Amino acid sequence: MWWDVLYPRIRPFLPADTILEIAPGHGRCTTFLKDYCDKLIVVDLSPSCIETCRRRFRDSSHVLCYTNDGQSLDMIPDESVDFAFSFDSLVHVEVDVLREYVLQLGRKLKPSGAAFLHHSNLGSFPGSVLLSRGASRIFPLGFVQRLRDVGLLLAPAWRGRNVTGDLVQKISKEASLQCVTQELINWANKRHLIDCFSTFARSETPHGECAVIRNPYFLNQARQCRLRAQSFPEDRVQR
Repeated sequence: MWWDVLYPRIRPFLPADTILEIAPGHGRCTTFLKDYCDKLIVVDLSPSCIETCRRRFRDSSHVLCYTNDGQSLDMIPDESVDFAFSFDSLVHVEVDVLREYVLQLGRKLKPSGAAFLHHSNLGSFPGSVLLSRGASRIFPLGFVQRLRDVGLLLAPAWRGRNVTGDLVQKISKEASLQCVTQELINWANKRHLIDCFSTFARSETPHGECAVIRNPYFLNQARQCRLRAQSFPEDRVQR
């Protein structure tokens, strides 16, 4: 996941002096990010996730772990972060939470800073979401799941329901950030691009219009990564 999916997308921003990771979970990306910075700040709503990260990275003194209220970054000084990152977490939040984080990143990033956020684009398919829910009430769950697997019904996959890529672009302008790129990807089935990778920069640095990339092949790429990982399990790799 890191080398094939994430690192190629964030490589231009690494290494960085100070990295902020929002909602790290148990630290599956943290374990890589810590090697690309002098200071890594991880912030999560879950006390158990933060406690796990503290134990897991206790030998890395430059990794600082904080619990927050699910929105606040008050523990981080303004204009102190070179690169902010979040993957597979903020994709579940609604627009009010995402907006609060983006607005704060406008203050926390250095003038030359950047951010990479994985968020929902489910709000772009309101009619499909309603159709999918209606089918779930009428037909057996197994039948509905087969329809979702082949892309005939949208699978919401616990995404933020009112978030869209366009809306995130508008919020970034409120935050004095510029949305530089957006990659719309599929996640639960082949047809619906319900997720988005957005890259932001401080608006003081001109980057032109946001480049929007539609990638309906993301699931295939992720499956290929998984197959390669299964072929080379970690315990067989000599470090």
